[in-house]
Amino acid sequence: MDPSEVDVPPLKDLTIDNITDNVKLINSQCPDPRLKYLLERLVQHVHDFARETRLSHNEWLAAIQFLTAVGQICTDVRQEFILLSDILGLSLLVDSIDHPKPADSTEGTVLGPFHTHDAHSEPNGTQIAHDPDGEPCLVLCTIKDRSGKPVSDVKIDIWETDSKGKYDVQYEGREQPDQRAVMHSDEEGKFWFKAIVPVPYPIPHDGPVGKLLKLLKRHCYRPSHMHFMFEKEGFDHLITALYLRGDPYETSDAVFGVKESLLIDLGTVNAEQAKTYGVKEGTKTIVYDFVLVSEEDSRKLREAKAMAAMKHLGLRMKLYNGLPVPEID
Repeated sequence: MDPSEVDVPPLKDLTIDNITDNVKLINSQCPDPRLKYLLERLVQHVHDFARETRLSHNEWLAAIQFLTAVGQICTDVRQEFILLSDILGLSLLVDSIDHPKPADSTEGTVLGPFHTHDAHSEPNGTQIAHDPDGEPCLVLCTIKDRSGKPVSDVKIDIWETDSKGKYDVQYEGREQPDQRAVMHSDEEGKFWFKAIVPVPYPIPHDGPVGKLLKLLKRHCYRPSHMHFMFEKEGFDHLITALYLRGDPYETSDAVFGVKESLLIDLGTVNAEQAKTYGVKEGTKTIVYDFVLVSEEDSRKLREAKAMAAMKHLGLRMKLYNGLPVPEID
């Protein structure tokens, strides 16, 4: 942009006390009210953090170097920034804010850094995991709306680790997806597949995020779980997972993903199920009914919660594209 086309507000003599106001002033001409508000609050909180902690130059530089290292280790199949967001609890917080769920629906949780877009589309009954050392598991699920009506043709993304606690993308020379699939619910809202019993596993800890966990004296393990993502027009996007109750890391998940409503107990396949689904009697099974929320219900709940939160903070706000911005007379 040509500097002559920008009418920059005159800045004050810069001091510790007024640098924040100066930065907000020079950003004040942003035409997008939401971006302007986000940057205003970011600058305020970051500057307040520096003042409150009396941040040293060496600490500031260490943070810059840390974030640089986080970016450098990222690849097409490894997202260290998502991992950092996960271990700070930010991922779950953002999902909970942006996709609030009524009490009668399935709660969301973290996406994690190992979702991919190359999973094969498979029909019901597919064996999605081919690890010979994994314990077989039959997964039987339904999808309904809040009124209890089955929801058909929902796109479901499913992914899990192998029996060693690794996702397929963590192996060098990966030729095709495994332990993952894309499916669609049938007319009765059902989908089912054959997998392996989830196991606990460590998140990647050979990079900067792992070093940070070590400095914080935190472990890097996630409890046994299986990921699910649901998409259908007219319904709110749902990213969730099912966690095995009683896992040793159930109450100390490194990425804060476990919620009580998402804890499940493994069952076993009975004789009738064995015949119906073509598996051995006694095979472990996961049975779960997912409940989706309409986009309209989710929007109303999100906006109501946003305005209630702003009111609680004593802020005069309005909604801009469904998100809060300052209300200016």
